[in-house]
Amino acid sequence: MIQFIVGVDEVGRGPIAGPLCVGACAVRRTRLYDFWKIFGGAKDSKQLAPNGREHWFSILKDGEERGVVRAETVFISHTIIDERGMSHALHIGVASVLKKLKMSPKNCSILLDGSLKAPAIFQNQKTIIGGDEKELLIAVASIAAKVRRDAHMTRVAAQFPQYGFEKHKGYGTRAHYSALHSYGPSPIHRLSFLKSPH
Repeated sequence: MIQFIVGVDEVGRGPIAGPLCVGACAVRRTRLYDFWKIFGGAKDSKQLAPNGREHWFSILKDGEERGVVRAETVFISHTIIDERGMSHALHIGVASVLKKLKMSPKNCSILLDGSLKAPAIFQNQKTIIGGDEKELLIAVASIAAKVRRDAHMTRVAAQFPQYGFEKHKGYGTRAHYSALHSYGPSPIHRLSFLKSPH
């Protein structure tokens, strides 16, 4: 008997520094109407400006306090990405966030964005191309993951101020590559993503 619907998305697949973040949002089927009422105007995190993401994230926290929704995020380190590859990092990220949510494979249906897959024990799962634009639960999961990862990269920026992580969040901007050229990689750079030595 399906009791929960879960949306799963990731943020940070493309950056050259910092962790991957996988987010998941769970709603009890009996509260889906309440969830839609609260989040009806939310969009995928990529379509929102930072203050828009923060706005929806605060609504998410309020929804959690009211028992309408549960959200969790997990970080998968740059070290694991370098050593095991991105597909492995995504696999353990999805498994870990579902475990953190304490989801039982028997009573939940999982909606995943893009190419994500849940462990095979979760028989009721569906991977949706462009899911973050089609499924509200996936969009809210993406907002949670993006806000948490951005906050993490802003904190890390204080340790490594020369790279400007608070601005580009580890993505390969021109300024980021310029800093890499000047200072070499930091301890949180994904060395497997750096195509040429700096």
